[in-house]
Amino acid sequence: MASPKPEAQGRGPGKGQGLMPALFSSPVPLYTTAVLFRVVLLVYGLWQDANSPLKYTDIDYLVFTDATRFVSQGHPAGPYARETYRYTPLLSWALIPTTWTARGNPLWANVALFSFGKLLFALADVAAGALIVSILTIKGRATPAMDAPTARKFAAIWLLNPMVATISTRGSSEGLLAVLVLALLWAVLSRRVALAGVLLGLGVHFKIYPFIYAPAIVWSMDGDRISGRPAAQSSVVGAVAAFLTVPRLKLALVSSGVFMALNLTMYASYGPPFLVHTFLYHVTRIDHRHNFSPYNIPLYLASASPEGVSRGLRIESVAFLPQLLLSCVLIPLIMAKKDLPATMLAQTWAFVAFNKVCTSQVRKSPAASRAVPPPSFGPFPGSRWLFRIPILTKRCGNALGSTFSGISSSSHSIYHVLPSCAMPDWA
Repeated sequence: MASPKPEAQGRGPGKGQGLMPALFSSPVPLYTTAVLFRVVLLVYGLWQDANSPLKYTDIDYLVFTDATRFVSQGHPAGPYARETYRYTPLLSWALIPTTWTARGNPLWANVALFSFGKLLFALADVAAGALIVSILTIKGRATPAMDAPTARKFAAIWLLNPMVATISTRGSSEGLLAVLVLALLWAVLSRRVALAGVLLGLGVHFKIYPFIYAPAIVWSMDGDRISGRPAAQSSVVGAVAAFLTVPRLKLALVSSGVFMALNLTMYASYGPPFLVHTFLYHVTRIDHRHNFSPYNIPLYLASASPEGVSRGLRIESVAFLPQLLLSCVLIPLIMAKKDLPATMLAQTWAFVAFNKVCTSQVRKSPAASRAVPPPSFGPFPGSRWLFRIPILTKRCGNALGSTFSGISSSSHSIYHVLPSCAMPDWA
């Protein structure tokens, strides 16, 4: 009598293998866990703000809410009446509910209203995770479509990342930008060119750095990718004509139109302060505090120079050249036609690594793209390479541990040097 065949090992996620299969078998467990994780952090943040001299709420969130209060009061300068507000007015408009606090309200109502922005940013994190799943389940040029359970495993790198969740629940708006960038990538991969143009224009207006993705997107939009027809190969004139395809022209016109329309609207509302604080300030910005940038020491020394003393070539004015050369020229030319998501990840890393200001919040920017794996690791359906390779898992763990320990130690030192921030007068 033949011995029974051993039961086949599960080939798909959730069949006896994988990391916590129940969490990834359907969307509900993963997204519910991500939301509850952020709710716990929000509640803990309220406790820490009330009981500790070291506040959980980010100082940037107080800048946002102060600027929003000036908008709600109809101040002529709008959000720019608040010193250090260097963002688009759209952000202050989105946080208007935070101004509805009043001394006559119940305490819980004031707390909930003041935390509206944190809740918005936390929900943006979850939306970004859903976009990661959508991107991974699209058939790419170099990879087949990934099955949904495996895609949710990669999305968990973002959704269950404690650094990502902490930054958003402390009041950083980076989650909103992550949604815009991931939605842009999804629109391009889905060949929704007009929508991609709208998202690109909105993203660059919201925070100028997404403009680095434009060269990669344009360079990746070959005729055989967008229309299904092979691109023409001919003379120089023919090559230029072949490059100026309808999708590329549509993307350029729509994105520039949205960008200019938003800028003209904001300029009409707030005048030159809008241009100065939203865009021009970042060209000459010097920030030698809470900074992991390679330019930190030169910027620190430059900040000590007396005003009016000529320092020759100012490093803060030329420091952006290496990052632009890498992120806008070299990386798109080398990678964009092969794999757009990997290109955007490399662009983001290059831009962040060589940025004049590199904080914990800025380091959140590549995290969303990092959850979209490159194609060089082989076919994705049924694959669990990320969780099977011990050396990769160990190295990732060591890298994350080094990053978090470095940030924690530097933050501990900063806490003992800088005074704690004040909370609203109703708190």
